[in-house]
Amino acid sequence: MLPDLPIQPDFSLLRFNSFGLDAVARAYLHVTDPAMLDQVRLDPVLASMPRLVLGGGSNLLLTRDPEGLVLHMGNQGIAIVGGDARQILVRAAAGESWHGLVQWTLAQGIGGLENLSLIPGSVGAAPIQNIGAYGVEVGTLIDSVRYFDFETGATVTLNRAGCEFGYRDSIFKRRLAGRAVIVDVTFALPLPWQPNLQYAELRQALAQGTSTSDAASALPDAAAISAAVVAIRTRKLPDPAQIGNAGSFFKNPVVPASLHAQLAMQHPGLVAFAQADGSFKLAAGWLIDQCGWKGRSLGQAGVYEKQALVLVNRGGATGAEVLHLARMIKADVRSRFGVSLEAEPVII
Repeated sequence: MLPDLPIQPDFSLLRFNSFGLDAVARAYLHVTDPAMLDQVRLDPVLASMPRLVLGGGSNLLLTRDPEGLVLHMGNQGIAIVGGDARQILVRAAAGESWHGLVQWTLAQGIGGLENLSLIPGSVGAAPIQNIGAYGVEVGTLIDSVRYFDFETGATVTLNRAGCEFGYRDSIFKRRLAGRAVIVDVTFALPLPWQPNLQYAELRQALAQGTSTSDAASALPDAAAISAAVVAIRTRKLPDPAQIGNAGSFFKNPVVPASLHAQLAMQHPGLVAFAQADGSFKLAAGWLIDQCGWKGRSLGQAGVYEKQALVLVNRGGATGAEVLHLARMIKADVRSRFGVSLEAEPVII
C-alpha cells in the first residue's frame, strides 16, 4: 500500500449518508485530488478490493457494511471555462455540493440550473442519476463529463451524447458502473437564458411570491425561480439533517399508453404525464398514497407524512428496515395497479 494515501480503516459512514444509517467502511479514502485514484489503481492491495464511490451520500441505502474501499470524492473547484453567443461553459469538480454549484452560477449572473436547486448530493453524482426536477434534467445541460477509468488508468472525456442519458439513467449506471469515477463535469448553460415554468406548482409559487423581475435581467428571474424551488422543496421534503432520507425513493414509472388508458378508466384521479414517444409517466407518489402508505411506519422506517415518495428514518432505523418497507410498498403498488416501482437510490 502506498504510504502517502491517507487510508482510514474501520471508518464510520454515519455522517456520510443522508439516511443516517450506521455502517462501517473496511477502508476509507477522502479523495481530494483525482491523481489519488491512479495511486489506488497502482497499489496491488487497494486495487484488489471492491470499491464504493461516495459523493454526498444522498442517493444511497446502506443495508450492511460496505466491503472493500470507499472512495469519497472531495475534490473542489468551479470555474467558467469558455462559451460563445449560444452558451456559457462552467466546469465543476465532482466533490462540489450540487446546490452550492447552483448558487455559484446564480451569483455569477448565469441561469440554467435554477430548477434543480436544493437537490442534495454532489456534482459528480448528478450525471450518474441524470438528476431532474421541475421540468429540467441535468443531462440536457451537460457539455461533457470527465472520468477516471479504473480498467485502463486513463482519464476520459465523454460528450453529452456519449453519456447516454435517459430518465434517471446514464452510461455510468450501466456499462461504466464499477469502472468509472467521475472527476468533473462541464455544463453548457444556454444563452439567452429562458425560464422553464412548465410545472404549474412552480408558476403558482412564483405568483404568490415576489413579482418576476424585468425579463431583460436574467439573474433576478433565475434567482426568483431558484427561491421558489427551494421554498417548494423545503415545504414538501424533510431536511436530512433532521429526518434521515434520500429524497424521492422511487422513480416515476413509465407505462405504455394502453396500460395508462386502462388505469385511467379504473382510477379517474390517476396522475400521469404524456411522453413524447406516446407512453405515460405515472406519479409514483400518487400510486403509493392510494395504497395507504403515506405516514405509515414499519419499525423505525416510515413514509413521510407530506410526500409518499419519500422514505424516512424515524430514528435508529436500519438499512434492512428501510429496504423491507420499500419492498412492501412495491408489492402493494404492483398488486393494485399492475405497475412495478424501481428504487432510485443505490442499495448496498
